Amino acid sequence: MEIEVNGVRLFFDVDGEKLEPSGGEMREKPTLLLLHGGPGFDHSTFKPDFEPLRDVAQLVYLDHRGNGRSERGPTDRWCLDQWADDVRGFCDALGIEKPIVFGQSFGGMVAIAYATRHPDHPGRLVFSSTSARMQLPRMLTRFAEVGGETAREAAERFWTSPGPDTLEAYTRDALSVYGRAPTPREFMTRVRWNLDLLFHFAGGEAMHYDYLAGLAAVRCPTLVLGGSRDPVCPIEDQADIAAALPEGLVRFERFEGCGHGVYRDEPERGFAVIREFLSG
Repeated sequence: MEIEVNGVRLFFDVDGEKLEPSGGEMREKPTLLLLHGGPGFDHSTFKPDFEPLRDVAQLVYLDHRGNGRSERGPTDRWCLDQWADDVRGFCDALGIEKPIVFGQSFGGMVAIAYATRHPDHPGRLVFSSTSARMQLPRMLTRFAEVGGETAREAAERFWTSPGPDTLEAYTRDALSVYGRAPTPREFMTRVRWNLDLLFHFAGGEAMHYDYLAGLAAVRCPTLVLGGSRDPVCPIEDQADIAAALPEGLVRFERFEGCGHGVYRDEPERGFAVIREFLSG
């Protein structure tokens, strides 16, 4: 399905009903808006992992502008502020009120930008394996710890000079140590890629964005998830996010031994924590 938001056509998919029969009435379920990682990926990276949550929430998957099946639009609008405003515009266009916004990795960066720019809009937030600002030395240290010098060197080459020439080694030597097990082949082949966007962001805004101070404006309950062996968004980044959020609204869950996307490395505990937060 597609809808026009802020001048571009955005692709989205829906899993589960908003209104569920419950005895003599219809029970309304919250909407869980899932923001995928990347950039340059698509929402398929969430499927089928999140399907078990359909009983507690209506799942809405969104491809960010320029990503997946969404319209690319002008390249000068491939930026976090625009992606954040698209989240608000998308919800307004579909009449989604007080969404639970779940952002994984790059999607978490979009969710953070959205939360700082539209603090009254979300009902709840989940920041998963993400960062409010990039700290390259911290990242490279963690790559060395979990993948050795080969992984660290591949990561440094890519993040200091992103492009086709450095992506192959990064995919082989660095992306392969994001989690406990190598990224499944089907995870890569089913994605509709936009590598131009990946290189645009990695070589530009990724190097200087900083929403950390803005997190003080958040006004809704927020869950922060992080894995202790995540090399690309180190656990210290999630600790910084949790510390920047209003104390009474934040829940920080650290997963020892997990990598990028804790629900992938430890699905039983990961989805139990997410389900409890959604139902709270």
